[in-house]
Amino acid sequence: MTSESIAVMPGLDANHTSAITESTTSGNSLATSIAVLNQLISAVKAQVLGRDDVIELAIIALIADGHVLLEDFPGSGKTTLAKALGEAIVGDSATTAEFIVPFRRIQFTPDLLPSDVTGVPIFDTSTNEFIFRHGPLFAHVVLADEINRTSPKVQSAMLEAMGEKQVTVDNVTYKLDDLFFVIATQNPLDLVGTYPLPTPQLDRFLFKITMVHIDRDAELDVLATYKERRDKTANKITVTRDAVLAARRQIDQEVNISSAVKTALVDISRNLREDDRVLQGNSTRSMVLMLPALQVVAALRGRNYVSAADIELLLPRVLGHRIELAPGVSDLSRVLADNMCEPMEQLARGTLS
Repeated sequence: MTSESIAVMPGLDANHTSAITESTTSGNSLATSIAVLNQLISAVKAQVLGRDDVIELAIIALIADGHVLLEDFPGSGKTTLAKALGEAIVGDSATTAEFIVPFRRIQFTPDLLPSDVTGVPIFDTSTNEFIFRHGPLFAHVVLADEINRTSPKVQSAMLEAMGEKQVTVDNVTYKLDDLFFVIATQNPLDLVGTYPLPTPQLDRFLFKITMVHIDRDAELDVLATYKERRDKTANKITVTRDAVLAARRQIDQEVNISSAVKTALVDISRNLREDDRVLQGNSTRSMVLMLPALQVVAALRGRNYVSAADIELLLPRVLGHRIELAPGVSDLSRVLADNMCEPMEQLARGTLS
């Protein structure tokens, strides 16, 4: 499968220091929402070089209310990407709880406990009561580093957080932020001491992205500019949490998904489930999660409707980690292409008619 970069609409001046607030979205225009997305993309690209496709997919997932699983190697820039995205989003004191921070990193290990990520009640001697100390999941962006190194108990806590945006501790449920977004990583080569992610948790990730080494020019650029990027504290591009959530709502309302697009998705999924080369097909949830992602891609391309090109771009990313191939079958791209062919032709004919 190829890693096609998504065409991005022209953004705001990257040298302008600003925080886009919800008041700027009072016009409720799709153009303003696209500007917010481009501000986020510009902010992350200023810190992460040579990863344009990964950055754009991560921000698509953020706006689409999904999560991302990165299959990578050490030193590939995953922490920088997650931190840059988290720091680009500033909280609004009027709507953001004081215990919500922009970015948290959790290093998963076999001895990690669920309370280490969710939080734990502690006894306050001054009031003789237990108070809840919020864990690192209470953030806008959470980097779950080497998520497959932790036990199933911790993974189940992550499953509730990712699926329901809440954590339950001692039979008490605590809500996470509406902008809660997980970037998880796993090393595909180092399998010693790992716990493979269960299928239900894999299904919670909108995208699984396999990262490769950046090209030579980008790597040279990283070495040439590392001091500037390390020391850069002023003129950072930021947007507010409220502006991001407003953009999410506006794109959901204004970008149309036709019944023909939904029919194509269902027919592709049914074809895959009936294909002898496929041991396990994708879930209905995967199609539901894909719809808002298609809307975000369409918006970034300056359209207020989802097209066949959007499906072709995102489908391999959405289904790649959800489909289990039969023994002896290894070419997922070929399987997807074969099963997409007829439904996509039907979609194209319906568009022309």
